[in-house]
This record gives sequence, C-alpha cells and structure tokens, in this order.
Amino acid sequence: MKEFDNFAKEKLKDKIPEIEDLIKEAEELKLNLEEYLYTIGKLDDDFIEIKKEFYNLPIKKFDPEEKIPKEILSLISEDFAKKNKIIAFDKRENEIYIGVVDPSLENFNNIIEFIRNSLNLEPKIFLISIKDFYNIIIQYREFSENLKNILFQIRETKKPAVEEKAVELGAEILPSEEAPIIKLVQSLIEEAVYLKASDIHIEPLAKKTKIRFRILGELKTIAYLPKDLHEQIVNRIKVLSKLKLDETRIPQDGRIRAIVQGREIDLRIGILPTIEGEKIAIRILDPLVGLKKLEELGMLDYTLEKVNQGIKSPYGLILITGPTGSGKTTTLYAILQKLNREDVNIISLEDPVEYRVEGINQSQIRPEINYTFASGLREILRQDPDIILVGEIRDLETAELAIHASLTGHLVLSTLHTNNALGAITRLVDIGIEKYLIAPTLKLIIAQRLVKRLCDNCKKEVEPSQDLLYIIEDSLRNLDKEILNNYKINLKGVKIYHPVGCNKCNNKGFTGRTGIYEVILLTEDLENAIYEGKTEIELEKLLISQKFVSLRQDGVIKALLGYITLEEAIKVT
Repeated sequence: MKEFDNFAKEKLKDKIPEIEDLIKEAEELKLNLEEYLYTIGKLDDDFIEIKKEFYNLPIKKFDPEEKIPKEILSLISEDFAKKNKIIAFDKRENEIYIGVVDPSLENFNNIIEFIRNSLNLEPKIFLISIKDFYNIIIQYREFSENLKNILFQIRETKKPAVEEKAVELGAEILPSEEAPIIKLVQSLIEEAVYLKASDIHIEPLAKKTKIRFRILGELKTIAYLPKDLHEQIVNRIKVLSKLKLDETRIPQDGRIRAIVQGREIDLRIGILPTIEGEKIAIRILDPLVGLKKLEELGMLDYTLEKVNQGIKSPYGLILITGPTGSGKTTTLYAILQKLNREDVNIISLEDPVEYRVEGINQSQIRPEINYTFASGLREILRQDPDIILVGEIRDLETAELAIHASLTGHLVLSTLHTNNALGAITRLVDIGIEKYLIAPTLKLIIAQRLVKRLCDNCKKEVEPSQDLLYIIEDSLRNLDKEILNNYKINLKGVKIYHPVGCNKCNNKGFTGRTGIYEVILLTEDLENAIYEGKTEIELEKLLISQKFVSLRQDGVIKALLGYITLEEAIKVT
C-alpha cells in the first residue's frame, strides 16, 4: 500500500468506514485511490485538501465552466496529459503552471524534467483533483473538429447513398464501418456530459439527422449529420442498451450504464418510431450533476429552515410538487441523503431508479409485470421500513397506501404534479382521499421550479422598467417585512441583473440552474383548516400570517439578490 493511501485511510476512516476495503479494491484494479473513489461516486470535494497536507504542494481548483487557452493547454500533448494525468493551465514569463493529479508516480521527477527541457520553461507544480482533470482534458479538441474527423473516417469506408434504400436491420456491420460509428456515438455522449446536458435528442429529418442537447432546460441544436448514418447510430445505441435491432414499429425503452470521463453514468434510452425513422431520446443521469446536498439546491434561509424542520418528523407525508422537469427528483434525493443514517431503514420505489445511493434500498417498479407503486408499497411495508420513498402518487390506491403508511409510524416522501404547494391538498382530495385523513398526515409540502442561474462573474446591474417595478412591488406587498430586512432589500431604488457572457460561463451569461421554492410546514391551524374543508383562497390567507413565501415571491427575491433574472422568475411562476 502506498504511503499516501495509508495517510488517506486515517483521514477518511470516520467518513468512509469501508476505506480499507476500497484501497484494496483500487490496488487490485491498478487504479489510483482518488480515481477509484471518483469512479464509484465516493470522492469528496475535500479530498484535495488531504493531498495538499500530504504532498505539501499548492492546489489549483477550476470553476466548472473555466476554459484554458489553447496555446497554454497544447504545451503538453493530449496523449502525454492523459497518460500521466497532468495538464498545463498557465504560463508566466519563464514559468509553466502544471496541474498534477498524482505526484507519487514512479517516474514523476522524469516527467517534470522532460517538461522543463522540452519547453525550456520552469514547471511550477500544483495539485488538481481527478474531477477537474477530466473536465479539462476534453478541452483538447473542439467537438466540431472531432465530429468532422469522425465523419471523414466514415466517408473513407462508405460513400453517401445517392438514394434511400431499404437496409436489413439484422445485417452484420463491417468492422471498418463499425469503429467510426462507435466513436461517433461515444463523442456525442461525452460532449453532452461535458456540457452538463440533461438530454440528447437524435432526430431523423427528411434529408439529415439533427442532434440536439437540452442544456439549462433549453434544447439547442448541436450538429446535423448525414441521413444515411442515422440507422447505424440507432443500431449502435440499441446494441449498447440491449434493445431489439429488428424492431422498428413500436417504441422501445432501455438503459446504458457507461463510464464517461472516468465515472459511471446512467443513460435512459427512449426510441420512438416516426415517419422519417426512429427518434432517440437519451436522458443523462450524472451523479455529479443530479445528486446534490439540500444546501446546494438554492434554497434561501427561510425555505431551508422550514424544510429541515419538516423532515425531522418521525412519521407523516412529505410531498414535493411541480411540473415535469422542475427538479423534484433532485430535491427528493437531497432529502434522502440528509435522512440516510445507519440506524434507519430507507426503502424507495422509483420509476426508474435515477441515481444509486448507498445505504438506501432502491427498487424499480415494472408495470408490465404488475409491479406498480401500489403493489410495491404493500411489499415495502413488510420490510420493516422507517422511511419510504414513493416516486409518484398517481392514483387513489397508491395515495391510500401512502397515507396508511404515514399514519402507522412511517415517514413517506413522494411527488405530485400540481402548480403550487396548496394544490397538493386539492389534488389529494380530487384523487379521493378524505380531508380528515390529510390533516393529521401531511407534514411538509414543497413546490418548486428550475431557473437558469446568472454568472456571478459577468452579470450586469440594471434599472428595472416601470412595468417590472410594478411587478416587484405587487409581488412583495404581502411579504413579511422581516424577510426583506434580513436580505437588506429596500423596495426604493431596487436593481435587477441581466446576463452578459464571459470565459467563465462560456459566453452564456448563466452557470447551471437553481430552484425557486414555496414551502408549507403544516401547523395546527392549517390542519384544522384542512379538516374543516376550507377553500384554497381561505388557506392562502392563513398562510400569509405564517411568513409564507410564494414561488413568485421567492423568485423576485432571488432576482433582486442577483441570482437569477427577473424575467426568468416571472416566466416560470
């Protein structure tokens, strides 16, 4: 065992009790410990501090969108960088700044000496994380260049079809054709992961194939490919996801578990027959993007405080509401990670299991064999659970079972499709749940939306127009003044912020997404009001007296604080 591994073991034994076994597994696989922890999703961001303490070297952390100038990056060749996990990130006078993942390499001194002699520059060594290394290494080649090269390789072996011909789907693909197609599909997936896209769409048109990525919630066209390659791309994805090659008449669903940028990522595949061919939608489930801690979701103090209070309840029902794509699953997993302890038994029923979380017993429903949320929930109750996650309440049977589990001493988390938090109560009543059961069961309701977050490096402060000023004042009129005072918001002379674009955000003006929330923590007054059958309007009046912050109000506050644009807040609320 390396000296560093022993050092890391002592530092990590409380945080990762099985660290000794993981070190042995890494040795057997001939992997660096950091890389192995990264691959299995157990690498903490603080790991680089352990390296700093051991190696006594300065560290360099990269922003997610940070770009290294090509003339700097190319000082070290791509092959050399990949082989030794080493990159150049800056150059000043006669010095070259080098980022190194593992300085304990046997030939490390020779590597540094080679760089010094070949570049005639003095290397200045910095420690970097394996995560940052994989994010940087992909910058060596522009995606468009890579795509052109792959297409050129394909064209060397297969000329474009003059007219559309029927192709036998079961026919064997020649090795000369197969390799470039494999590389093409791999490049598409790697680029989507690098850009933090949530989905890839491969769409057949009349004369070409369109590739679109969903980035920050919006679909963007990335490339157009020759139509005669479409079927080969579809077949390659079918092979990877173990779907039927010869079935083109009906939709198919599959899954790929792939190693991308050194870590395992789940890809959910949906294939839909269209008049122009089979359309593919790939949902990217990247743990680094999708798995977040509760404190990382963008909740302000007044929201986080209520959520933390609500999830402390030993039993009851917690509901997260919002439209499709609003981040409900991410919030569910964040809460589960907070509740995940050695002394509790957590079981989840999901459709599908999007992220694997150690310590949680996750089960995927399969309606085609009658394993549904309702039938699964009955079985779960025989597994002695403390906390139950039901992916979604869709019908009366599931709702009744969730309510029953909540009343018998279990904490149940689930989602509903409603427009706001109060709508969850109305929806349960519409499904068929009696009001007298809802009142004592429901403990916490979170409604949410996802919006693009402004880049802190380049956002621009502007004066709001009169129309926007009216919306701000109207939205915050009934808000508790203490909240505005806590965030030093003065409605006289307010400023809002607009995107600009810079190197850090890749000239987008935005970096990632953040949530807008409204939270209802059930109190005795609210329970009584629900039991008495009060209308939504009457319940709203009761909420105002309890420092309730609506989706619109939370969005406006975040716009005034410079986290998001006011236009985004208005659009989604």
